[in-house]
Amino acid sequence: MIRQFELVERVQSYDPDADEDMLNRAYVYGLKKHGTQLRASGDPYFSHPVEVAGILAEMRLDTSSIVTGLLHDTLEDTDATRDEISRMFGEDIARLVDGVTKLSRLEVQSESTKEAENLRKLVLAMSSDIRVLLVKLADRLHNMRTLKYIKEPARRRRIARETMELYGPLASRIGMENIKRELEELAFAELNPDGRASVLARLGYLKEKGEQIVPQIEAELVETLKEGGLEAQVSGREKTPYSIWRKMQQKNVSFEQLSDIMAFRIIVADVAQCYQALGLLHGRYQVIPQRFKDYISVPKPNGYRSLHTGVIGPFGQRIEIQIRTQEMQDQAERGVAAHWIYKQGGPSTDAPQYAWLRSLIEILDKAPNAEEFLEHTKLEMFQDQVFCFTPKGKLISLPRGATPIDFAYAVHSQVGDTCVGAKINGRMLPLRTQLSNGDQIEIVTSKAQTPSPTWERFAVTGKAKAAIRRFIRIRQREQYLQLGRSLLDKAFHEEGYEVTEKGLADVKANFKQGTTDDLVAAVGAGLVGAREVLTAVYPGLKQKQQRKGGADVVPISRARNKTAKSRDGAGAKKEPHQIAITGLIPGMAVHFARCCHPLPGDRIVGIITTGKGVTIHTIDCSTLESFSDAPERWIDVGWDTVSESEAAYTGRLKITVANQPGSLSSLSTVIARHEGNISNLRIVNRSMDFFDMVIDVEVADVKHLADITAALRATPAINAVERARN
Repeated sequence: MIRQFELVERVQSYDPDADEDMLNRAYVYGLKKHGTQLRASGDPYFSHPVEVAGILAEMRLDTSSIVTGLLHDTLEDTDATRDEISRMFGEDIARLVDGVTKLSRLEVQSESTKEAENLRKLVLAMSSDIRVLLVKLADRLHNMRTLKYIKEPARRRRIARETMELYGPLASRIGMENIKRELEELAFAELNPDGRASVLARLGYLKEKGEQIVPQIEAELVETLKEGGLEAQVSGREKTPYSIWRKMQQKNVSFEQLSDIMAFRIIVADVAQCYQALGLLHGRYQVIPQRFKDYISVPKPNGYRSLHTGVIGPFGQRIEIQIRTQEMQDQAERGVAAHWIYKQGGPSTDAPQYAWLRSLIEILDKAPNAEEFLEHTKLEMFQDQVFCFTPKGKLISLPRGATPIDFAYAVHSQVGDTCVGAKINGRMLPLRTQLSNGDQIEIVTSKAQTPSPTWERFAVTGKAKAAIRRFIRIRQREQYLQLGRSLLDKAFHEEGYEVTEKGLADVKANFKQGTTDDLVAAVGAGLVGAREVLTAVYPGLKQKQQRKGGADVVPISRARNKTAKSRDGAGAKKEPHQIAITGLIPGMAVHFARCCHPLPGDRIVGIITTGKGVTIHTIDCSTLESFSDAPERWIDVGWDTVSESEAAYTGRLKITVANQPGSLSSLSTVIARHEGNISNLRIVNRSMDFFDMVIDVEVADVKHLADITAALRATPAINAVERARN
C-alpha cells in the first residue's frame, strides 16, 4: 500500500503547487473511516482507494481528482456523509465523490438492470465533469488488477465482460490508450485464458527466433532519418495479445498471416517534421497499399493525432510505423488527462472531441429504458470510424457502415427527422448507401417528412436508432389510441351505449392500466378486448348474455357475409361502425397481410392481433379459415374513401413471360406506362419457353392494379397474368 508521504511526493513531483494539507487530510480521513475493513484479498480495504489515487497520480491529475480517489468509497462503505465531505474538503470534491458513489451503488443491483443503469448514471455524471469518469476508470483498473481474489467465477466473468464492453471503449473514447490496453488485457485473461495463452506462446516463439530484429530495425530507421537531416526517437513494441487476437477474429486469419504484429513509433519535434519523416521513409521503403492514415490532418474523435503507415521495412519485415510529436504521444497515451500535463486545466465537454458524449446524452433522452440505452450506447462505442464532410466542410465522424440517415442525425436530430434524400459527392443516392471516408454529404429535407420505420433496418448509430424508435413509439401509441377508440365506439354502439371517460376510468384498474389513455391504447394494440371493457363497465350486460345461454358472438359465416355486404367496391360508403384504416402507417397499428396483399377497393376484414393491433385481409383470403374458431377477433373495417392519402400499396401478380429477348423490357415498360412501380421481382420457375415470376407492384388501389393487369394481358410477350393470393 502506498504510504502517505509517498503519495504526496508523487503528486508534487509533477505539480509543485498541489495542496499538500488537503492530500494529507484526505489520506487520514479515508484511513480512519475504512478502519478495519478488509478486501477479498485480505488486505486492508483502504489499500484500494490509495491505489486508485496512485493510478490517478500516474495520470498526473489535479489535487481534487487525487482526493476524490482517496475518498471515492467513503460514502458507500462507511458512515461518512456528503455534507461532512463538503465541509471538510469543499463542494467540488463532494460532488465528484458523490458522482462516483452513485455509480458504485448500482453495482449491487440485479444483473438485468445493473449494467444499463450504471452506464446511464455514468454518462449523466461525466457530462458535467469528465473527472468522474477518470476516477471510475482508475477504480475499475485496480479492481481488475485484483480480480483473481474474487472466488465466484461467474462474478469474475461478469466484471470482466462489463470491463471489455464498456470501460475499455470509454477509455478509448477519451484517448487513454494505456488504460484501455491494460483493461482489455486483464479482461481478456479472464474471459479467454486459452486464447491469450496461445497468442503469448506464438509471440514467445517469434521473440526467440528474432530477438535482435527489433533493435536492428530501430537502428536502421534512426539512421534513415538521420541521413535525411532529422533527429528522432524510435521505439518498437509488440502489439498486445488481445489486439492481436481481435484482429485475427475480425480478419478471419491465422497468427502467421498477420502483417503488423510489430509497431514502431517515431517521435519528432514538430508537425512539419512528422511529414518530413514520412517522406524519408516512403522514399526508402516500399509502401504497403491502403495502410497510410493521416490522423494529424483529420484527428480521431477522441483527439488522437498521428501519422500511420505500413512499409516493407528492414530485413523484408512488414511493419507498422506511427509518426508523432511528444505532445501527440502524451495525448495518445493519456488522452483527456494530458490537459493537466500541459497546464490547460480540465477539458470542457463542449469540445469537438466530446461530440460522442453529447450524442450519448441525446440517446439517453430518447431511450425509454436503461436497457435500450445500453444497447444503443454499445453501438455508438464499438465500431470503427469513417470521416465524412458537410457541404460547408464540417467533419462528421461515424461508425463504419453508416448511411446518410446516420449522417443526418449526426448533424442534428431535426435534420434526421425530415430527411428525404441525400447527395453523396454530388450524386443523389439511396438512403441505405454505406458511406466511405472522405465522402461529402448533402442531406435533402422536407418539412412534410417524418422518420420511416424502415430506416431502422439500415441505420447504424445508436443516436439514429434511438430517434427512429422514439418516433415509432410515439406514432404507434397515437395510432393505438385512434384504433382503440374506434373499437370501443363500435363495441359500445352495438349494445346501445356511449363510451365515457368516467366509465373507462372506473374500470382501468381491472385491466392494470394507469390511465384511460393506457386502457384505450391497450385495446388498440389487441392486449385488451373491446367487449371485455364493455362488460366491465356494464356488468349487467354480461349477466344478461349468460342468461341467454352464451356470449353474444356473431358466427363466422355471418361475420363474413356482413363484412362482404357492407362494401361493394372502392367507392362504397363507410358504414357507421366500420373502422377506417387509411392514414395509418402500415406496420404500426395496422398491418396489411402479406398472404393476400389487400388494396383499397378490396372487400376486407380485420383480425385483432395480440400486441400488434389489427391485420387487414381480403374477405376471400384463405388464411381467415384459421380464425374461424375465434369470431371475437374479427372486426368490420373499411377503406376511408374521404382520405386523400397518396400512399402506395403493394399488389402481387403471377405472370408467365415468354423466354425471348425484350420480354422483361416490355413488362416493365407497360407497368411504368400505367404509373405502377415494381418493388420486387422473383422468378419461381423457368423453362426453355417460359418464365413464371411473382412481381410486387406499388399501386394506388385495386382498380389501378386491374388496369395494369389488363394492359399486361394485351402484351404479346406475356402469356398469362393473375393476381397472387399468397
